[in-house]
Amino acid sequence: MLSRLLISAFLLISGFALPAFAQNTFVQIEAKPDLQGAQQRARAWSDDVFNVNGFRMRSGWYAIALGPFTAEQAESEMRSLKNTGRIPRDSYITNSVDYSQQFWPTGATALTSPQAVETPVPVEQVETVLEATPVAPDETPREARRSESNLTRDEKKDLQIALQWDGFYNSTIDGSFGRGTRASMAAWQEANNHEATGVLTTAQRAQLIDSYNAVLAGIGMASHTDAAAGITLDIPAALVTRSREEYPFVQFDAKDDSDVRMLLISQAGTQATLHGLYDIMQTLEIVPTEGPRSKDANSFTLVGENSTFISHTEARFANGEVKGFTLVWPLNDERRRLRVLSAMQDSFIPLQGTTLPLSDPGSDQSIDLLAGLEIRKPTLSRSGFFISDNGTVLTTSEVTGQCSEITLNHDTIAEVIFSDDTLGVAALRPVSSIAPAAVAGLRDGAARIQSDVIVAGFPFEGVLPAATLTWGRLEDIRGLNGEENLQRLAMLAEPGDAGGPVFDASGAVIGLLNPATSPEGQRLPEIVRFATRSSALVDLLFANGLSASAPVSSGAIAPEELTILAADTTVLVSCWN
Repeated sequence: MLSRLLISAFLLISGFALPAFAQNTFVQIEAKPDLQGAQQRARAWSDDVFNVNGFRMRSGWYAIALGPFTAEQAESEMRSLKNTGRIPRDSYITNSVDYSQQFWPTGATALTSPQAVETPVPVEQVETVLEATPVAPDETPREARRSESNLTRDEKKDLQIALQWDGFYNSTIDGSFGRGTRASMAAWQEANNHEATGVLTTAQRAQLIDSYNAVLAGIGMASHTDAAAGITLDIPAALVTRSREEYPFVQFDAKDDSDVRMLLISQAGTQATLHGLYDIMQTLEIVPTEGPRSKDANSFTLVGENSTFISHTEARFANGEVKGFTLVWPLNDERRRLRVLSAMQDSFIPLQGTTLPLSDPGSDQSIDLLAGLEIRKPTLSRSGFFISDNGTVLTTSEVTGQCSEITLNHDTIAEVIFSDDTLGVAALRPVSSIAPAAVAGLRDGAARIQSDVIVAGFPFEGVLPAATLTWGRLEDIRGLNGEENLQRLAMLAEPGDAGGPVFDASGAVIGLLNPATSPEGQRLPEIVRFATRSSALVDLLFANGLSASAPVSSGAIAPEELTILAADTTVLVSCWN
């Protein structure tokens, strides 16, 4: 212990300044887990921008930051550099409380006050010095326990929250300092160059809380009361600006180039309204499909993430009102996002008696928009039909192209069992089990020429909620060049109908409708369509280890029965990217 104190004294006398109390403001642009990698990146950044510094963070990582600046200068500089694309869009403002030692440039002293005279430690000795010279405690362990005993339960919870946020604590936030909390305190002390006693001193507690709060610098958290929505909560006022209200949302756009967006949710209704909103929100572009989600009788939570951003939506039903919010935040900025999200959740207060009114029916509306928000749409949608009780689907191979995901009826993810480009047919299997209301019966034989046929499909690619029936006639049981696997139809069908089942009057499936194609150099009449014969489908299924169901009836069935059968059998197949 004496040797450590002597080393500390030597460093202080020789000008090595402890930077924990500096208040300079920086724009952090990158962080690396190792010193060598951080040195390389700092060197690279120095070729492109000015005022590049490298610091060891109290978390153990190594930060590259621009500065030092005043708070106003930092905000202006960050905005200018982001606008010109010279620094990453997730760069943020911080201050020196997050940094414990400078390693770049060699000999620089950006963390200290202008009056300090320092003899900097060479870069290659930074880690050795930091490990050998813990910051002298402001209190003994006994004094620290005594000052700790004066903390309120909420203040103790705040310390646990800060330790959890900094990655040192993963247990219950209860304000009780048991073995787990003490171990996390010791780990934090060790990581931040303090003696690992497991009891934080007054200064260490202040350092932990200051570090926790410093991440909000430049965000401008402020209380916002929205009179139209009837909601009060804290919002990142420096990053978003209220733009408009359109039932059932109040929308906040990104300010400058923050890429942060918000919605306030406010509408009168019932539990059914809440559950309907849960379904609707998942169709929006701002709620990506990947992420956890949950729903109960009176609330729901939706988290969605893609390669660009992560969004969090939560809403609750109470007293005849549905209220909540959505926060959309750029990816790779989790520390700030989680702090803002926590502040919004803790401060959220629904003001009973006020909800957004229904939008003016005469205002501009679009099927591709919901309250001015873009609805997530698939790359393409086609039709298919169930062939087994476990939800196996036959469809056109069009949907097995460059798709990152395939869904059945928008909400069930499916995987490809096989795809046959010769016949233009694919088979899909739902990832989660589903129970079809009806299964197609495939006729293993030729249908009667000139008989009436019906195609069930989604001609408008999912705009309508149920399958549409299109009537036509079977013109030939072969293709134009005598192909045995094809049959020629006379009917007007849309691109979305491709992959749909072709029924005869008995309700048996006699084929799968192919996409509209013409022989090279020819233009066929619009009414000419082709379908893969059911006998070829049966053989293809057998060759891939699957079986087809036989038709239930051989005689004609009533049109209304056929309509119900077609609706229950046909499925919307969508390709997403």
